[in-house]
Amino acid sequence: MTGLVFAVVILAAALHAAWNALVKGGADKSAAMVAVVVGQGLFGAALLPFVPFPAAESWPYLAGSVVLHMLYQVFLMQSYRFGDLTQVYPIARGVAPLLVALTSAFILGVTFSSLEIAAVAMISIGIASVSLVRRGDGIVQGKAAVLALITGCFIAAYSVTDGLGARQAGTALGYYGVLSALDAVIFAGLARVWRPGLLGRSIALKRTLFLGGGASFIAYALVVWAFTQAPIALVTALRETSIIFALMIGVFLLGERLSLAKVLSTALTLAGAVLLRVGRA
Repeated sequence: MTGLVFAVVILAAALHAAWNALVKGGADKSAAMVAVVVGQGLFGAALLPFVPFPAAESWPYLAGSVVLHMLYQVFLMQSYRFGDLTQVYPIARGVAPLLVALTSAFILGVTFSSLEIAAVAMISIGIASVSLVRRGDGIVQGKAAVLALITGCFIAAYSVTDGLGARQAGTALGYYGVLSALDAVIFAGLARVWRPGLLGRSIALKRTLFLGGGASFIAYALVVWAFTQAPIALVTALRETSIIFALMIGVFLLGERLSLAKVLSTALTLAGAVLLRVGRA
């Protein structure tokens, strides 16, 4: 992983945490989630005239990814209804790197150095352990934890799918432009049928629509490009260091509690990111 790819994924991690905080901090979390998805679709549609169209070999991946992204969005939306950002986010993001690494090793045949394996493990444990400190507060939301775990499985699934799809597409931006536009159209249609009035409330959230949608689009566009430059598992693990940014946002902007355990968990995640950079270098 080059220094450029490393920096790009860290930037994507910060943007990813920012839009998650917008969804969690909103009074109507369902409307906020739909607004982010529609917003990223608008950015994707605006990009399409300026980038190549993805090759036909990537279309099956696109179709599967649209389904996986929609399931991820639904479960994330439900997770935030029951749990804090500092509980839901670590579980959902912590399980993904391990699942992607296992898939890469046992299904895709990717080999990793011992340092890279240790780095992925440290990042995953560091992220997931943040959620465990809620037990000390006595307010663990069990339903939120289960929903977040399922969300993490979908994150792993769409990460592998998009990594392979972008490589087949021949254009990372073209691939994600089509993906985000399709995702927005279908998700908006489902939202309109599922909850009448939800789509209208979402579009009215202009800040979330444009800022959240824009942050989400840029964040994942950078990640999809990185998938074509470095092993999918390593990009996924590094992207999940967004927990560091999510923790800061949760504490300083959303008023969630900070503890020594959270600080130590974040430090372990950061150490894993550093080790990942050293291992690939």
